[in-house]
Amino acid sequence: MLHYESLSPALEEEIREKQRIGWVSPYACKNSDVIRRLKRPGDAPKIYRQPFSKDADKILNSAFYNRYADKTQVFSFYRNDDLSRRALHVQLVSRIARNIGAVLGLNADLIEAIAIGHDMGHTPFGHAGEHALHALYHARTGRCFRHNLHSVRVLDTIIPYNISLQTLDGIVCHNGEVPMAEYKPLPLSGFDAFDKRMEECILDEDGDRKLIPGTLEGCLVRICDVLAYLGKDRQDAVRAHLIPEESVFPESAVGRTNAELINNLEVNLIEHSFGKPYLKLDAVHFSTLEQLKKDNYEKIYLQEAVQKQVRESVVPMMEQLYQQIYRDACEHNRSSCLYRHHIASVLEKQQWYPAKTGYEDSDPDDLTMDFIAAMTDDYFVDYYNYLFPKSGYRISYIGYFDDENI
Repeated sequence: MLHYESLSPALEEEIREKQRIGWVSPYACKNSDVIRRLKRPGDAPKIYRQPFSKDADKILNSAFYNRYADKTQVFSFYRNDDLSRRALHVQLVSRIARNIGAVLGLNADLIEAIAIGHDMGHTPFGHAGEHALHALYHARTGRCFRHNLHSVRVLDTIIPYNISLQTLDGIVCHNGEVPMAEYKPLPLSGFDAFDKRMEECILDEDGDRKLIPGTLEGCLVRICDVLAYLGKDRQDAVRAHLIPEESVFPESAVGRTNAELINNLEVNLIEHSFGKPYLKLDAVHFSTLEQLKKDNYEKIYLQEAVQKQVRESVVPMMEQLYQQIYRDACEHNRSSCLYRHHIASVLEKQQWYPAKTGYEDSDPDDLTMDFIAAMTDDYFVDYYNYLFPKSGYRISYIGYFDDENI
């Protein structure tokens, strides 16, 4: 039987009254608090485009944002439009976080900018692709590839959009693999401290797991990143026939279906966070959240059906691509797709957002890493087949009509 929790009557009445008078949380990030690297006239706020709204506009109009539409969320090897891609995931994060943020009196524009930008640095083939690229890049350079770190590189270095510190901080701190029962923002002290922290994380394989956002809005997106995928990945697992139905998961204190999980964790978060300088889940809901994640790993993410083709095809294919792209970078091979597709696209955008140093002169490993991370799933596959037409490695997709039970 479905179970949906509700806010306590007293809190609901308090919220209604504060909404009536236009209340804003004293702990919300103000538009006037925005911090940018550069004072560019075009970034000056307007009455109809406030600072964090400008961040969201820049992210939405990036070519890297377009590529969300063909990047894996969890299930890579299916031709099925009903399975979530990363484009849907970031919109779900944004939608859930803005719903909660509106009740908590937080800055909706900042929430949206962080949410839609938080996965800009994701690789093709989801976390499996991320782990494969990290292994290659780290072995050669000693530096780490993490999609949240790379999201900041995309928006702040590859194309220096002059995105606010608050948005970049929320993006890099969004890693939800280590959920917390309570999030209390760590004050932001400027770009010098932010850059130092980024450098430390790039050299420490666990560095980004220790990050805490500097705003309540960043904390909220981090929590909602988890809320957005916990139940949705279960729905997708059913559609992919990896599990027969969501009922294979045990009933929990917050329910079992996607709708129950989102509603009940959302309600509990609001109940314990409204008007506070932190975001919090009670002990029961937090421990249940941790168990839900564990159940997803056991029944979905670590299943052999999900891992096998990654291990047997994507990993060796990425290794060959990395070697070839690295050679093209070292040899300045301007006829290569590294130059014609990736670098040309970056330089075209840099006409409007100039960089301090020439992108073409970047470390060849960084150029290689940037190019691979920017690829969509289909581009990765097509480019590999273009470079290595006689290779025995191939990606095999489950098509719309390959399921004998269809």
